[in-house]
Amino acid sequence: MSEPLIRMRNLRKVYRKRDTEFLAVSDVTLDVHEGDMVSLVGPSGCGKSTLLKILAGLQGHDGGELHMGGAAGFNPGRDVGMVFQQPLLLKWRTVLENVLLPADILGLPRKASKERALQLLEMVGLAGFADKMPYELSGGMQQRAAIARALIHDPKLVLMDEPFGALDALTREKMNLEMLRIWEESHKTFIVVTHSIQEAVFLGSRCAVLTAGPARMAEAFPIELPAPRKLHVKTTPEFGQYVSRVYSLLGVE
Repeated sequence: MSEPLIRMRNLRKVYRKRDTEFLAVSDVTLDVHEGDMVSLVGPSGCGKSTLLKILAGLQGHDGGELHMGGAAGFNPGRDVGMVFQQPLLLKWRTVLENVLLPADILGLPRKASKERALQLLEMVGLAGFADKMPYELSGGMQQRAAIARALIHDPKLVLMDEPFGALDALTREKMNLEMLRIWEESHKTFIVVTHSIQEAVFLGSRCAVLTAGPARMAEAFPIELPAPRKLHVKTTPEFGQYVSRVYSLLGVE
């Protein structure tokens, strides 16, 4: 097997404030290979978002080992795209200009970036919406624009922090399907944080289960469900077995 894009060994993170310490991540060991869709699931406050911040280079870690980029190396500022729970689109910029924002910040060639942005908008189902303002888009459409923005600078890794948590149930189901399609078409590596066990199983090529905080890796395992995945897979015994496995790892009967 090729060298993993991300290798974590006994990763640890401690927050310090004056004379107090808070252990946020106690022991996380995980390999993420290029092209993986890793769903990261665990209880609220267990340290999932902290782990994403470490991977994005926004915070350091205090123990263990972290290697990113495999043999080619890794620059978090250039090689990571981020998608948050809220789309966070700038209300004074068009959809196209919002997608172009990371390219502008990185100083990438404008013409080539615009062509890529239009291609990405088509890929996420927003062809024809480039000149719209964010308020003219539904919540799901805004989040699609945020995904396109995360891909504009051609990152090696896309980190998503509960990206569909603010959407209604039906829109969330549709976005799950769109997310799998975008992953397959973009050939990128994704790590998606979610509180939903069903969503974690449906989205992930691998599922990483974190225990209640401080975060500890209970288990990471492949999810071998038929591709392309459709919503009806959730009614199958195989899907139910994976869901039960996650519940068991979280101590929920």
